[in-house]
Amino acid sequence: MITGEIKGQVDKIWESFWTGGVSNPLSVIEQFTYLLFIRRLDEMQAKEEKKASFIKQPVKRLFFSETQNELRWSSFKHKDPESMFELFTKPMVDGFSVFEHMKSVGADAGAFATYMKGASFEIKTPRLLDMVVQMIDKIPMEDRDTKGDIYEYLLSKLSTSGINGQFRTPRHIINMMVELMQPTKEDVVCDPSSGTCGFLVSTGEYIHKNHPDWFFEEGFLKHFNNEMFNGIENDSSMLRIGSMNLQLHGIENPVLLGKDALSEANGDIREKYTLILANPPFKGSLDYDAVETSLLSTVQTKKTELLFLALMLRMLKVGGRAAVIVPDGVLFGSSNAHRHIRKAITADNKLNAVISMPSGVFKPYAGVSTAILIFTKTNSGGTDNVWFYDMRADGYSLDDKRNPITDNDIPDIIARYSNLEKESSRKRTDSSFLVSIQDIEANEWDLSINRYKEVVYEEVQYEHPTKILEDIQKLDKERMDALTALKELLG
Repeated sequence: MITGEIKGQVDKIWESFWTGGVSNPLSVIEQFTYLLFIRRLDEMQAKEEKKASFIKQPVKRLFFSETQNELRWSSFKHKDPESMFELFTKPMVDGFSVFEHMKSVGADAGAFATYMKGASFEIKTPRLLDMVVQMIDKIPMEDRDTKGDIYEYLLSKLSTSGINGQFRTPRHIINMMVELMQPTKEDVVCDPSSGTCGFLVSTGEYIHKNHPDWFFEEGFLKHFNNEMFNGIENDSSMLRIGSMNLQLHGIENPVLLGKDALSEANGDIREKYTLILANPPFKGSLDYDAVETSLLSTVQTKKTELLFLALMLRMLKVGGRAAVIVPDGVLFGSSNAHRHIRKAITADNKLNAVISMPSGVFKPYAGVSTAILIFTKTNSGGTDNVWFYDMRADGYSLDDKRNPITDNDIPDIIARYSNLEKESSRKRTDSSFLVSIQDIEANEWDLSINRYKEVVYEEVQYEHPTKILEDIQKLDKERMDALTALKELLG
């Protein structure tokens, strides 16, 4: 948990970017990210140098040569603003500026370095650069929790969300989904629309919190750092931000693919992952020519929300699980494509749960109603009963302000999902209940909770109309008497 003082520093720098001419929130976060990486390079080399000195061996990972010391964070942070700015913008050392040197480092520097193509330096003034460098220098980078929390706080300011159906998933919803899926030490996790990699980060934090002992088991740390976390994203800015988010949370070498998950270029990923967590774009519509052929054989549609579900079924190993956020239209849409994908998930595989969320969850970015589908790939059916939950509150007000409130169904959702055998006695008038696959099939695979939830109507007794009219006449007489008395008082 970061302190109010550090939040205040971040807010101050954020405001300085805006007044300094960098007004796009995504650009602000990118510039922050580049500077964090530049500091990280220096600290990684310093660590290698210390190790080499101790064992009296040459440095194995060298990001700066002996002639490039001026390009290191520990050197330029002490310079005056003008000199520092020159180092960042002009090729003064071995033909490199600080920024161009950062772009030139190789894979040894981690996943972030892979996605530096197209990065540009947008800090306009020496004063602004100096302010940001001095603030970042105060961040305790050795503390995974602190540096991760600071980055998450930065990402919470990403107000460019809501474009083309893409918006940042609230952290507490991500955490709920991870808690529901309970990642295992063998899992290979993927988010096919990874964005800032929030789902992958939350999975890593879940393991650190609940299973710290795993890190002492042979082979797990290697699996955690190199194979466990996978993301696909076609936005180069998001790839850079997402990879830094993972590294700051202690995930060194995630597998991030820079391509469109639905395109032909992604057709080689089949039965590779054991857990998928995602909130794919909702409102996209693609040409058939742009969509990978095998997805169209599963569901003939141009709608991205349906294509992503087909993609997940293809990417999961048999026995693999998925938790995915979908717009309500996926649950009850009447087109052949809608019915076909629902049937594929429910009848051909195992649909575990449908959690209906209130429309305010994604405010202020969007007011769309959504649900979480949880399913397991079996290729042979297995659905007997589907668990439905009608979430009414998520701990925040459902208006644009999203202020914290006491009402919160999330703990109840997690507790009930872990004890589904006790849900069989619940009635359809309750907040959660089970529905048989036979009922769902009879309703053309409709998965909207309102199709199955029963509403109890209470009989209300009203006065006879004659009595109501008499009461109205009595009130009118009392009002007229009061007005007459007031006029007499005023003389």
